[in-house]
Amino acid sequence: MDFELTDVQRGLADATRSLLTSRDSVARARDLIDGGQGFDVALWRQGAQLGWPALAIAEDDGGLGQQSADLALVAVELGYGLASTPFIPVIVAADALGRSQYGEKSKLLQSISEGTLIASWAFAEHGQPWSTTGIGTVAQRHGANYVLTGAKVSVQDADSAHLLIVDALLDDAPARFVVPADAEGLQITRQRTLDVTRSYCDVTLGGVTVDAAALGDVGDDARCSMTRSIQLNTVLVCAELVGIGQRLLTMTVDYVKERVQFGRPVGSFQAVKHKCADMRIWVQASTAATYYAAMALDSDDQNIDRAVSVAKAYVSDAINRVAGEALQLHGGIGFTWEHDLHLYLRRARTNALLSGDASEHREKLCREIEAAALSQVPLGV
Repeated sequence: MDFELTDVQRGLADATRSLLTSRDSVARARDLIDGGQGFDVALWRQGAQLGWPALAIAEDDGGLGQQSADLALVAVELGYGLASTPFIPVIVAADALGRSQYGEKSKLLQSISEGTLIASWAFAEHGQPWSTTGIGTVAQRHGANYVLTGAKVSVQDADSAHLLIVDALLDDAPARFVVPADAEGLQITRQRTLDVTRSYCDVTLGGVTVDAAALGDVGDDARCSMTRSIQLNTVLVCAELVGIGQRLLTMTVDYVKERVQFGRPVGSFQAVKHKCADMRIWVQASTAATYYAAMALDSDDQNIDRAVSVAKAYVSDAINRVAGEALQLHGGIGFTWEHDLHLYLRRARTNALLSGDASEHREKLCREIEAAALSQVPLGV
């Protein structure tokens, strides 16, 4: 695979970083702490003008029709700038809508691409694996309608969303529903999480009634669509982690160049150099694993699941090691509330748990390797 950026991709990344710098996205994220708003509305509006939400939407539906690698590029920059935006849930929901059989999707996708409609994806459930086997929410037929009952956790920006893509079981088969966020019987409660600059919510569906048109996909189509959403969400979380790692590395190198101890910058000490070198290696390897997984999503690669799990397992651990070293190399100042380091560390720790943690993805890879090995065992052995 070619990891070189095209001129268009480089322009997209540069424009995104320029916007985040001009908006002082880290300071804006601080302003959201303990606030009522779940994300930076003004930044999202400007991001929509750059085309962020339109990237995952086909041109026929009013979008830009870009590849997963382009989405990852933006997610990296959003991680670097610690931006508080609904980019990941909106992109995943838009991608799911665009691939669905939902009748009114064109109108919704047009609004999403303009940045006026916020959508989120309600998938994860408490104590369940990050896969379609973890769905416990149930949809039951009630005349011409459907009644949804269940609970979802860690739904990003659900309290700011206008609609939710809700995954459930209909007659024991996977099904996807488009549910208004203000539907009767739907309760959204903001969680208290380690990442204080972002909103994650519990979504309780207490007999939510939706009409027949709310059903997007069911059966094998829904299962394939869910798998795609799982993979895309995981890659974008990894990409954001890469951006966080890049920023932590930059902050740390700049600091050790300036911090003087025993009459010399601490960055001149060999032990400190070694730590910074390790951080750079971890960030570079995380970048490669993430972009490989992103490009695999849009290729005919038969090992997409493996590429995605390798990326999440490695990046989750590697970037959190970067965060740990950054904290140590900053010394006492790194522990203060006023310094931005802890905000990046909080998001890194949180993202490491989202979309399945490293242990879950390693276990998934082990099962796949074991199954492949068993399939090659001769009969009778």
